[in-house]
Amino acid sequence: MQATLIPAEHIDAIWSKVEDYLKGAADYTFGRYTVDDIYDGLLTKPQHLWIAFENEKVYGAVVTEVFEYPQLKALVMHFTGGIDLPKWKDPMLKLLQQYARDHRCDIIESYGRRGWGNVFKNDGYKERFTFYELPVGNQL
Repeated sequence: MQATLIPAEHIDAIWSKVEDYLKGAADYTFGRYTVDDIYDGLLTKPQHLWIAFENEKVYGAVVTEVFEYPQLKALVMHFTGGIDLPKWKDPMLKLLQQYARDHRCDIIESYGRRGWGNVFKNDGYKERFTFYELPVGNQL
């Protein structure tokens, strides 16, 4: 299994192989993003598309972005999707860690549904906070 960064000029060539994976990730944003928003962000923002593949088959995709907080720099994993995650998680994580080191990031951060905590529990990730959403309505 290999993982690699897709240069921005090659996103269109690979998009059909990752679109469904990233659509699944967009569905978990509960209306915040569509897969088209993810695609547009890859073309217009300083975001990165990473894929995990073996032979000609793509198993997974991750979208990242370097973000600078006032006191630290993070590689943010915005979206992750794919199949057979145990096959590609470690090579992808090693590649992302190297990229983060090369770009002087202090941390790699991600957000998502609770199940991701189980995926990364043995990799040193720590749950820092829980995100809550309150709908805005006319009732008190």
